[in-house]
Amino acid sequence: MDNFLSIHDLSIYEFHELLDLSGQVKAQPQRYREKLKDKVLAMIFEKPSLRTRMTFQVGMLQLGGQAIYLGPSDIQMGQRESTHDVGKNLERWVDIIMIRTFDHQIAEDLAEYTSTPVINALTDSLHPCQGMADFLTLKEKHHDLTELCLAYIGDGNNVCHSLIFAAAKAGSQMKVATPPGYEPDPDIVRQAEEDGKDTGFHLEVCNDPAEAVRDAHAVYADTWTSMGQEAEKKERIRIFAPFQVNRDLMAKAHPQAIFMHCLPAHRGEEVTDEVMDSPQSVVFDQAENRLHFQKAIMLLLMGIQK
Repeated sequence: MDNFLSIHDLSIYEFHELLDLSGQVKAQPQRYREKLKDKVLAMIFEKPSLRTRMTFQVGMLQLGGQAIYLGPSDIQMGQRESTHDVGKNLERWVDIIMIRTFDHQIAEDLAEYTSTPVINALTDSLHPCQGMADFLTLKEKHHDLTELCLAYIGDGNNVCHSLIFAAAKAGSQMKVATPPGYEPDPDIVRQAEEDGKDTGFHLEVCNDPAEAVRDAHAVYADTWTSMGQEAEKKERIRIFAPFQVNRDLMAKAHPQAIFMHCLPAHRGEEVTDEVMDSPQSVVFDQAENRLHFQKAIMLLLMGIQK
């Protein structure tokens, strides 16, 4: 594996290898304490972050390395300096690069132009680190991913796309409910169905949240208004209001269903406090597992598997 840009790019073996390594890193952190000693991670942020910045920076420190933060005003990639030139500079100084940006093509270009491994920490199209950490959480809670039914309620956005790719690799069932016109990208769906043709993966996309959550083992919500869509917020709140995950909707899921959210959550919009703070909620387990997965993907890209 040279880069980590999309779960779609992983083989089924690599997908499970990353989940297994994440679990090992979580269970035995001391075993990996110095595995990336003297390695340096460049963290390129063109979007604000709490979990992504903390988990990559803390993860690199816990692995014995260093992480350097590069904010939006530091590089201005594509404006002050081309993506090509940024990549060619960074590969002379650092061992690994992560990028959190807007257009997915920027991450693709950076990976093409540099010999240093590149991690997609979020683009407008995909959020693969989140999707992998979420499936680590699902594996911990449900164990057999091939028997899992995951319901995603809300906007067919970057998180939804990465969850679809992960479900395809895992052989899970996934149901997505969105308002009409907000369904996941048809190309993502097509690629995922190809990925999952031999795993037992099944995907349903509908416009009825009650139908989507029926018998689901996990119910997942995300913000209705992503970064860059702030001008649409009032209209989105109106359109997505029937897709709120509340006590009544959770009652339609499997009796032991868990609630998931990638955070930050807009309480009172996509999820109510009573669900967010309920015993069913595993949102902070998901946030913790971002750390363990970030460590695993950095280890694997640096050639360390055990």
